Amino acid sequence: MSDTGNFDKTGSIAYLCDEYLKHNFIDPETCERLGVKRGLRNPDGTGVLAGLTNVCDVVGYDMVGGKRIPAPGRLIYRGINVEEIVDAAVREDRFIFEEVIWLLLFGSLPTQKQLTDFCGFIDELRELPKDFAEDMIMKAPSPNIMNKMARSVLALYSYDDNPDEQTLHNILLQSISLISRLPTIMVNAYQIKRRVYDRQSMYLHLPKPGQSTAEHILSTYRADQKFTKEEARLLDLCLVLHADHGGGNNSTFACRVLSSSGTDTYSAIAAAIGSLKGPRHGGANHKVMEMLGYLMQGVKDYNDDEEIAQFLRKILRKEEGDKSGLIYGTGHAVYTLSDPREVILRRSAENLAIEKGFEKEFRMLCAVERLGPEVVKQEKGLEAVCANVDLFSGLIYRMLDISPDLFTPLFAISRIPGWCAHRVEEVVFANRIMRPAYKYLGQEQKYIAIEERG
Repeated sequence: MSDTGNFDKTGSIAYLCDEYLKHNFIDPETCERLGVKRGLRNPDGTGVLAGLTNVCDVVGYDMVGGKRIPAPGRLIYRGINVEEIVDAAVREDRFIFEEVIWLLLFGSLPTQKQLTDFCGFIDELRELPKDFAEDMIMKAPSPNIMNKMARSVLALYSYDDNPDEQTLHNILLQSISLISRLPTIMVNAYQIKRRVYDRQSMYLHLPKPGQSTAEHILSTYRADQKFTKEEARLLDLCLVLHADHGGGNNSTFACRVLSSSGTDTYSAIAAAIGSLKGPRHGGANHKVMEMLGYLMQGVKDYNDDEEIAQFLRKILRKEEGDKSGLIYGTGHAVYTLSDPREVILRRSAENLAIEKGFEKEFRMLCAVERLGPEVVKQEKGLEAVCANVDLFSGLIYRMLDISPDLFTPLFAISRIPGWCAHRVEEVVFANRIMRPAYKYLGQEQKYIAIEERG
């Protein structure tokens, strides 16, 4: 700070940081001493029970005698194991994400007529309001698609004739509208980002009637609008597996917290998008692909498990990779022996990996899946660690020739049905604002007149 009291441009922020750190500190050990459950997690790693839900269950262990016993992972949508849903899609050779949207929102499987009518409703809502793309996306492009998606969702408030009404009818209408429009917003935001920030051509294709969500994304994303059914089916599978993950995951919890305050649908969903953007939540598959690059470059023999394991040890020791000490795609807050989503994606991705020339990358990730948990156990002493869904989802998007810019946005497209289902539940049944407590640690001090301060 200068003698005149003005902050200079180069030193002001450093000065302010020093000023903050001089007067602020919270020792993590104090949290343990006072019984504060950091991250809303119990000492045994389980989540603090914050509410009730009928939407989704995430099972990663059994509780026996008050202890966590590792178990194969299960993901349950409205009482139905997600593996049954995936098996039905394969057996019946059809897209099934729209059926999952219905299931999560309403709690039952749709009849054929209900599903057909619902898909038609989504079709009608996919196109953005008149001049929305020009006014809200093109005139204020963003280098990050997640930020633009959140801003666009907030902007849709202004296009709603009844944005604040908290009735079931209105919230469901808003939810289906956002579920339908968010893929279009994502692709538009990406195309304009390409033009402004990447200096490449952009392609703004109109939605085609009768397409599934996966087909709609690929059709509007690709310049020639061409894709194979296998590609669309694999993307549909990714959408299904990411559609929900219980009320306690960070973005869904953010949506429920905002919904508990009585705020509007657009604000609650925009908050969920902001949460998902965080690398501790939705950005991990991008980090897996970055880690894969380090592995492919640093390992000489891709078939040598010991060499791969040694490289993973170096990653944990912050000697290789991005020096974070993390094996991305390994470990989960709930799953212990297996993440069912990861198992399904690995099984489903193999054929396309061979077909598109990504077999070496696929095998390397299989090695990480196989070796990573044991390396973590040896280096960190952690038991029951498994690969998670992020391990293969990034590779699948790369095989589909989807830009890394869209890895996390695609997660948001998948998850918005779950967010909306939990929002409806929070508004209709919980009906109480969330207000946890924080222990105050500040020291008492007296007010000093400004002319007496040093």
